[in-house]
Amino acid sequence: MDEDFTDWYVALRPRVLRAVTIAVGDRDLAEEATAEAFARALARWPAAAALDSPVAWLLKVAVNEARTRWRRARLERRHLQRLAGEPQRHAPAAEPRDDALWTAVAALPERSRQVVAMRYVLDLTEPEIASTLGVTRGTVASTLSRARRQLAAALTHEETK
Repeated sequence: MDEDFTDWYVALRPRVLRAVTIAVGDRDLAEEATAEAFARALARWPAAAALDSPVAWLLKVAVNEARTRWRRARLERRHLQRLAGEPQRHAPAAEPRDDALWTAVAALPERSRQVVAMRYVLDLTEPEIASTLGVTRGTVASTLSRARRQLAAALTHEETK
């Protein structure tokens, strides 16, 4: 079986690579996309060889892979441009010096610690935190509210000592 795939790969790769290179206009991208197409064919072996037109299937998979990479690169560029254009929200924070505060934060439940860190250290918005944690915005808001109450109580208790 491995020999069959190897023979098939050796016979088809040059033609598929040439077609993908022409289709996408970038030799390096074509190499990567063609390799991915053959990897997918190997994962489906021997069904990939039994298709009506395995060469057309390989070309389609490779071109779709190239398109996916183009889209991803375009999104990354847009995101980087947007980040570069944003003004700094805050000056870089110094290391925390309020040991009582950070001791109180450390005593919070794990989810509360995560939300507090994302909100007040990373300066993420509630929707960003919700997306990162895979929860609703309401869950983030209620977790933050509960954490603030717990921190206020802990810090008030600390001050009265």
